[in-house]
Amino acid sequence: MTRTDGYLLDPRQAEAEQRYDALAALFDATTFRHFERLGVGPGWRCWEVGAGGTSVLSWLAKRVGPTGKVIGTDIDTARADVAARPPVEVLRHDVGAEEPPGDSFDLVHARLVLVHVADRDRALRSMIKALRPGGRLLIEDADTALQPLICPDEHGPAQRLANRLRHGFRALLAERGADLAYGRKLPRILREAGLVQVEADAHFPLTSSACAELETATVNQVRDRLVAGGFASDADIDRHLAHVAGGSMDLATAPMISAWGRKA
Repeated sequence: MTRTDGYLLDPRQAEAEQRYDALAALFDATTFRHFERLGVGPGWRCWEVGAGGTSVLSWLAKRVGPTGKVIGTDIDTARADVAARPPVEVLRHDVGAEEPPGDSFDLVHARLVLVHVADRDRALRSMIKALRPGGRLLIEDADTALQPLICPDEHGPAQRLANRLRHGFRALLAERGADLAYGRKLPRILREAGLVQVEADAHFPLTSSACAELETATVNQVRDRLVAGGFASDADIDRHLAHVAGGSMDLATAPMISAWGRKA
């Protein structure tokens, strides 16, 4: 991520930890499955871009072992710093503006990062530059335009309200330069960047307690901006959060597209 003043979901807000935990519950299994498919193992050098949480760093650390190395970078490392013990090193770093924190990486990974970065092309070039020949790049990003609803089954007023708030959230993201259709572009972008053996898939949670946790944290983080932008009133938001807490809402996420390839 490039800067917190332009990033809608500021990692310094109190709700950020709840969001990180919900995202880990929703997407870690998919990410780790891809790591295994790519062959991450002892001795690998890995760069985790946007290491806001600790779950991915911890998994990589166990897999690469004492002979490997894991570099975790973010513009705000407060939460990731607790994982900063060998073989993990945590660095404050702006992937969209700075040179990579090393080279000859066997794996570079970013999850739900590039969609928010202003200079996505530069960030991607930096990550590819950091790979050794034959190294693997795994980019995982949302495509909120592919599935724009928080309630795909819009069968009543509670679901319509939820989707209205989600429309406002997407508008706020777009105002800050997020590419709401970025996920679907990833296979083409990786091929055009020169990677080979490019493949991709998608993960689309539809209903789970983690979806509800993520929605609660997200709405609380952007509440003031939703109201200021005229997308909802405080009463609307209170009503929506009560619906979510009631446990009867089938809440979805945007599809997370995972795309990977190898540096020739």
